[in-house]
Formats: sequence, structure tokens, C-alpha cells
Amino acid sequence: MGTTQLDSVPEPKYWHLKTVIGEALDTDFSVGEILPNERDLAARFGVARATLRQALEQLELEGRLQRRRGVGTTVAPPRVGVDVSTTRHRWPGAADDSWRPVDCGLPEVPAAVARLLDLDPAAGAPVHMVRRIRLTHGQPVAAEQLYVPASSVPALTAIDAPSGPTRARAVLRELQRLTLDGQDRAVELGSARAEDAKELDRLPGAPVLVVTTRYFSAGRTAALSLGTYRADTCRLTFGDAGDLQIAS
Repeated sequence: MGTTQLDSVPEPKYWHLKTVIGEALDTDFSVGEILPNERDLAARFGVARATLRQALEQLELEGRLQRRRGVGTTVAPPRVGVDVSTTRHRWPGAADDSWRPVDCGLPEVPAAVARLLDLDPAAGAPVHMVRRIRLTHGQPVAAEQLYVPASSVPALTAIDAPSGPTRARAVLRELQRLTLDGQDRAVELGSARAEDAKELDRLPGAPVLVVTTRYFSAGRTAALSLGTYRADTCRLTFGDAGDLQIAS
């Protein structure tokens, strides 16, 4: 990477520097390679370290760089393609599902979640909440909260395990017994909550992609999934069916 003159550029210095470094990542570095330390990079480009940090942070947000404790800043691999189209007509927990169950409980459901499940928020109907994570190359790329009303899995009362992965798998097995009539999905940009950030190895408030999925059976909402995807490592795809709709 060579030096560049930033003073005459009308855009913010860090933004121009981000572009220059991004071009260098394509030509001078390979995936996984460690970048020089901040002091050397700042000296090479003739910028303050604060400006350099802004550029590196932006490249990290865009998924071009990864900062790893004890390692340094490395060139990130291409984003992982995640199919979120509704053409994959299946319940969560199917045999080829890439999610790993982590826990399950019966928490107090937020009013917004109850409404999406077509439940009366004041009624206090029991809802199972399954937590799952999605791994790619051994690294967590997404976390999910799957809400399943007890009325959707009535046979679950015979299951002894009160919580944990065993209970989560039991909920998912019972869900498979239903006939899936359809599903809909919505995607929006959000900020990582503390619990999701911990599971995804991100800081709270880091940008994430939130995928909300409702599963329908027998004319009602049988389950609701809130999937939180790392915005720096995931690239959402929508299949070939043209089921992507833009809502304002």
C-alpha cells in the first residue's frame, strides 16, 4: 500500500482513506492476512491514527476487515450467503437446518411478539422461546429467538426436560408434526442487543440484520422467528422466486 494525498479531497479524509485501503485489500492482500499495526499504517498514509481508525471501522462494518483479539486486523473472507426466501417451505429444526439449539424456556413474552403471534398480550398465554445459533466455519454468524405458543405443541407437556438444548429440540420436533401452510419474512437493519451481541462476538449496538419470520398452520400463526444476523459477515439472498417486496 502506498501513500496518498488526502488534503485536497473534498470528502472526509477517513472516507477517502477507506476507499484507498479497500482497493489495496483487493490487490495487495489475501483473505486472513494480518494488516500492519495502526501506527505503521497511519505513518504510511500520513494521517492521524484517529482518521485511520475511522476508516478501518468503516471497512469492518462493510465486512472487509475483521478485528480479532490477540491477532489483530485481518482481511475478511467474502460474506456468507444466507437464503431468506420463503421458497424454502419448511419448519425450523428440519433435518438440513443449519441452526444449533442452545436453550429453551417459558419467558414473559413482549407485547410486540404476542401481537405477531396473534395472542392477547394481557392474556399471558404460555409461549416457548427457543434460542438457536447459526455457525459458519465454526464462527457464529446469527442468533435466533424462536417463539412457539404452547397451543402449537400441546404434546410437549409430556417432556420432562424443563430447559436447555434438550427441551429446545423437543419443541422443534413437536413443531414438525404440524402442517406448514405458509410463511412470510421481513428484513430490516437493527442494533445488536446485549444477549445477541455476546453470542455473536460483537459489541452491543453493533449493526445487525434482523429477519422476522412468521410460520402459519391451520389458519393461525404457529411460530415466530426473530433472527439476528451479523451485518459484517452475512449477505442475505432471496432466491429465484421473486418473493422480495419493498415496503416503505
